[in-house]
Amino acid sequence: MSRRPAQRTATRRGAAPNKRKANARRPKRPGLLDQAVAALPFSQATLTRIATWSIVTAVGAAALGVATWFGVPAMAGVAIANVVGEAGLKVDEIQIDGIKRMDKMTVYAQALDQDSRAMPLVDLALVRERLLKYPWVKDARVSRRLPNTLRIFIIEREPAAIWQSHGQLMLVDTTGVPLEPVSTDAMPDLPLLVGEGANAQEPARRRLLDGAPALRPLVKAATWIGNRRWDLTFSSGEKLQLPEGEEEAAKSLRKFAELDAAQGLLRKGTIRFDMRVPGNMVMQRPLGQTATTTSVGTGD
Repeated sequence: MSRRPAQRTATRRGAAPNKRKANARRPKRPGLLDQAVAALPFSQATLTRIATWSIVTAVGAAALGVATWFGVPAMAGVAIANVVGEAGLKVDEIQIDGIKRMDKMTVYAQALDQDSRAMPLVDLALVRERLLKYPWVKDARVSRRLPNTLRIFIIEREPAAIWQSHGQLMLVDTTGVPLEPVSTDAMPDLPLLVGEGANAQEPARRRLLDGAPALRPLVKAATWIGNRRWDLTFSSGEKLQLPEGEEEAAKSLRKFAELDAAQGLLRKGTIRFDMRVPGNMVMQRPLGQTATTTSVGTGD
């Protein structure tokens, strides 16, 4: 009876070392701080650089305060910003998005034309202002992404028509802003605006044709006459002369669209439809044929 307790005691004493060995082999769970760091969207090295930048900035702010007290804030600010740049926070990469037609090298040149590439000294507003001077740029957003990237997002203008004036062809956007010259052998399939100042009337031209959607694809060119009214040229060769005033022109064009749908005015040999006098339409026939005048009420 005296041996059994001794045997059980020996067994329990022998189990303790095995348990300690098992615990030693079990991997240590990472702490909450380690888990939080691992979840960050950048590396440990980047985190260290950001922390360094924060410390330098804090110290720099204090130094700038002292410098301001003594009346030399500008020089001190530049010096501090350059120290930050030397610490690793300077523009090493430029990320450009949104460009389809504009030259990327132009954007790079405007972004890098700075007195210093230290992140705090990069003038974001100045870069945006420079980019907005280019015709293709409708808007631009410039921002910093620490530690070393300058991000530029550009919204380009969309070409809406080709403007012909003084023998030159120019792409314009929906508001009439000239974008760039275009050659006759590389003209895109866009409406043609003709005449001095016609580009500024592009919004009015679009409103005019939106009121007669059935005719819009048939209009090859719109000529701005005397800075007061439109002549429309159809792809079938006929010309329609509209009256002055946006409202009167819109009424006349709608009436013409109704008559064309009902009677088939186009492709019938008429050279010109003159609707410059509201309520009347004069149809000019080829040479040798008599012109006819038709009363066309334009009231809504």
